Amino acid sequence: MERLDGSSAVPARYRGGIVALGNFDGFHKGHQAVVGRAVSRARAEERPVLVATFDPHPVRHFKPDLPPFRLTTLDQRERLFAAAGADAMLVFRFNAELAAVDARDFVTDHLASRIGAAGVVTGEDFTFGKGRGGNVQVLKLLGQANRLSVDAVAPVYEGDEPVSSSGIREALGEGDCETAARLLTRPFAIEGVVEHGDKRGRELGYPTANLPLGNYLRPRFGVYAVRGRLEDGSVLDGVANLGTRPMFDEKELLEPHFFDFDGDLYGRTIEVSLIHFLRDEQVFDGLDALTAQIGRDAEAARARLAAVPPLA
Repeated sequence: MERLDGSSAVPARYRGGIVALGNFDGFHKGHQAVVGRAVSRARAEERPVLVATFDPHPVRHFKPDLPPFRLTTLDQRERLFAAAGADAMLVFRFNAELAAVDARDFVTDHLASRIGAAGVVTGEDFTFGKGRGGNVQVLKLLGQANRLSVDAVAPVYEGDEPVSSSGIREALGEGDCETAARLLTRPFAIEGVVEHGDKRGRELGYPTANLPLGNYLRPRFGVYAVRGRLEDGSVLDGVANLGTRPMFDEKELLEPHFFDFDGDLYGRTIEVSLIHFLRDEQVFDGLDALTAQIGRDAEAARARLAAVPPLA
């Protein structure tokens, strides 16, 4: 899997490819349908598959003061796209320059000229270009003029509602990990480099790995049953506090304690999946009460995780 810069011409080996085009933050069921269509077309026509995404999210450019809302990092998306069958990930850096490109120039200069795409697959609700002046109908008209075929994929529904990133964010805000996982087809996961902390968890008998939340969406603060994946692919069950540790400080962290593990994780990249929400954060009457509750949380997490299939 190769990561390409959307502002530059793609290598010759990827020209004439089929491009799945969208934001794809979260890479949920609807996004997977778009990429799946692109992969099917490309395989049938013996062409390469490129998945184009935007970073930062266009909303962040226009509304820089919004609270964090990301569901995936570029690294996570790259792995997900590769698993879906893509040959390369194309990253459009969304800045003032790209925001000023109108729909016609985006198709002619970027898709047709720089990428040399033979076809584009996107969702029916995709918009693009300056002032969101382009939609699927515009894309098809401009595609005809540039010998660029266009496929539009209908939304995927769960019940009466289309699967959407906003719906997943809402579920996570309520601590509903199960609904988020169903829409994503996997648990929501936060990835980062383990930082040194104040060793408070170790003093309480429950050492934790401190992960900054960065630009990720803030799910409901509280205690979760979690699964962590290490760089070597090994998976660890655990319990984690996500939030500000109201008894100690206000720094937002994800702090997993992994069961039956005593290795050194400092400076290592880990990915922690939120499996089930256990309880809200709370203040206790001293460290003894806190330690006792952590023990109960750990037992509850073990019981919950025993009934959940392992991570794929």
